[in-house]
Amino acid sequence: MNIYRYEENPLVTPADVQPYHDGFKVIGAFNAGVAEYKGETLLLLRVAEQPISDDPDKVLSPIYNTNTGEIDLVELDRNDERYDFSDPRVVRDRNQSATFAYLTCISYIRIARSKDGRQFTIDSQPFIYPSNAQEIYGVEDPRVTQIGEDYYIYFSVVSPEGIGESMVSTKDFINITHHGMIFCPDNKDVLIFPEKIGNKYYALHRPTMKSVGRPEIWIAESDNLLYWGNHRHLLGLRDGTWDSGRIGGGAVPIKTERGWLELYHGATNEYRYCMGAVLLELENPTKVIARSLKPVIEPEAAYEKNGFFGDVIFSCGAIVDGDIVRMYYGVADTSMACAELSLKEILDSLVYE
Repeated sequence: MNIYRYEENPLVTPADVQPYHDGFKVIGAFNAGVAEYKGETLLLLRVAEQPISDDPDKVLSPIYNTNTGEIDLVELDRNDERYDFSDPRVVRDRNQSATFAYLTCISYIRIARSKDGRQFTIDSQPFIYPSNAQEIYGVEDPRVTQIGEDYYIYFSVVSPEGIGESMVSTKDFINITHHGMIFCPDNKDVLIFPEKIGNKYYALHRPTMKSVGRPEIWIAESDNLLYWGNHRHLLGLRDGTWDSGRIGGGAVPIKTERGWLELYHGATNEYRYCMGAVLLELENPTKVIARSLKPVIEPEAAYEKNGFFGDVIFSCGAIVDGDIVRMYYGVADTSMACAELSLKEILDSLVYE
């Protein structure tokens, strides 16, 4: 498959983003939702900011305070045997539940704007910022679905109670309406189809199983985009392959003559993330028609292999222009890049079931 990675890659890096919080540094500008608005390409960046510690033995965990609207810092001692610092993203307390953790950074959503899809300017202020108890650890990995004049933006919200999916909507990328949590914990990687199918809205989602089950893709339906039901398992892991560890939705489903094309992410148990594709029936998206045997794109470039968390390609959005699929994607949990692929080549590469 022919893949054209932009010469400008990475398009947005942490160095391009000024910290919003005093005493913090930007460690990630990645996993952006994508929209087109008034002749511009908008990247809804997940910006991750980390508090700067003056003591190398101290790790600071930022938490949004719902009472003050400010960020509080919890100080964690690297020499304290209660804490597990092996993962740079989280600090686990061995004396508490295995699922309890402090995050080492806090994420919010900020807009980057471009006339040509390559050179971006970044807004100075957050677009979507933590605002309630479900978001005190931050908001992450947005996707954007346009339906008519409305843009629905949904994203993971993180708190000690778990990770769920909340949604806002906008018409102008200035004013937003909050709609609350649409998928409760533990769930993420939600993708809403861009039109009704048989008088129903459909969404992909990825429950995170803590007992029986595996991290796989499900599909649900709704009458109003807010309340989702009739949940069904859609796509599973495949042992010994590039998507054997976990899978989840990536870009908003693309309508083609052959079916709904979904570019999804898959990872191995070693957390190597690639992008693949699955084709769903047009009139019944609960039915899988075909699927990638191999990734459509995998980490190869240095900026994809090296970073805060290396060997990661993770797309939250793509723009289709004729046969060109312009896929924007996060690299190494650090920066943003873009690659162009042929829609026909993606479809022709799928293996029909």
